[in-house]
Amino acid sequence: MTTGTVTAAGVRIAYEEVGDGPPLLLIHGLGYPRWGWAPVVEPLAKTFRVITFDNRGIGGSDAPPGPYDTATLAADAVAVLDAAGVRRAHVMGASLGGMIAQMVALEHAHRVDRLILACTTPGGAEAYPLPEATLTLIREAAGLPPEEATRRLTANALASRHPLEDLLARRLADPQDPTAWQAQSAASLGHDAYGRLGEITSPTLVLHGTADRVVDPRNAPLLAEHIPGARLEWLPGQGHLFFWEDPDGTVERVRRFLG
Repeated sequence: MTTGTVTAAGVRIAYEEVGDGPPLLLIHGLGYPRWGWAPVVEPLAKTFRVITFDNRGIGGSDAPPGPYDTATLAADAVAVLDAAGVRRAHVMGASLGGMIAQMVALEHAHRVDRLILACTTPGGAEAYPLPEATLTLIREAAGLPPEEATRRLTANALASRHPLEDLLARRLADPQDPTAWQAQSAASLGHDAYGRLGEITSPTLVLHGTADRVVDPRNAPLLAEHIPGARLEWLPGQGHLFFWEDPDGTVERVRRFLG
């Protein structure tokens, strides 16, 4: 494993890479640094050169004042590819990371080989909003003790409880500054690529858990229908963080799609 940093528009971005093979860039979502890919990195690194990084606002990366937007976060991702000496890579993004991955594919198309959009949404008025139960939880979390709020938000992202304690321990040991969380959240809420999905030229796989309570699963068919040639695969019974609940199934699908 190698680690490094790169400066993108004056912001330091921390990244690491492991494995040898075709490069695969993994982009995580709101509130998770690069360790959020932990269950799948080692298995994927047997086949790919896996590159992970911390979005601005979390982990080892700088947290400049927000709000952020997905185009800026996509430029950070491309800066990581530059620092790693990678001209073209497969790109996989989850949740907010999936929105960022859409912008990488739209604004930096020549850098993307194949694209995987996991548990995400195209954004905009035509997309399905966050489920009401999740919106209620977010509102209530602001008045809860930080540990309880983190536990409830983490549990909401899972359909099963078996990864909860591991995830919770990691999040509590590596908390995100609330202001930086709000800055990342602004990027998620402001994302709108719906009208541009037809411009994506990379072969695309859409993955979504049928029991996702964070991003409405009905957004997955929207993505698949509007991205030319895209394929949709469901993970039955899995929640938002399905790569924690079913890492083997996730890795199998990724390997099959990327060949």
